[in-house]
Amino acid sequence: MKNDKVIQQFYSSFQKGDAQQMSNCYHDSVTFTDPAFGTLSGNEVGAMWSMLLSRKESGLQIEYFDISADADSGQARWIARYKYGPRKKPVLNKIHSKFKFMDGKIIEQVDEFNLWTWSRQALGPVGFLLGWTPFLRNKIQDMARKALREYMNQPTS
Repeated sequence: MKNDKVIQQFYSSFQKGDAQQMSNCYHDSVTFTDPAFGTLSGNEVGAMWSMLLSRKESGLQIEYFDISADADSGQARWIARYKYGPRKKPVLNKIHSKFKFMDGKIIEQVDEFNLWTWSRQALGPVGFLLGWTPFLRNKIQDMARKALREYMNQPTS
């Protein structure tokens, strides 16, 4: 499969809420980096998408566009709309994803977005005041990784 088709399949599966098909696009040795989680690797990456998609109350909606790829790398832009946290604050997050490929699968994904913009929407005044600081970035990453660990440690039925 051509690499642009891998990206297309990844985001199409994301829109459908199919974390397993998203994970199938990844190489076993994948790494993923974004401002909210920091760097994840291997099965953490698929588990992250599974956790995020399991939050049905968020009303997650995905749009993707500007997919391009060559033999080694690719990119896409996407927009996530959802409700965040107990107060269900509306978030519109614009993300630029960069990919590297190995053996016809994604070996590296780096998602870039403005954490201050995200934190203003998701966290309100605290995000507005502190969203640009390393302190809040680290706090967000700690909370995201803790939620992922708890999700991954849940017993499966």
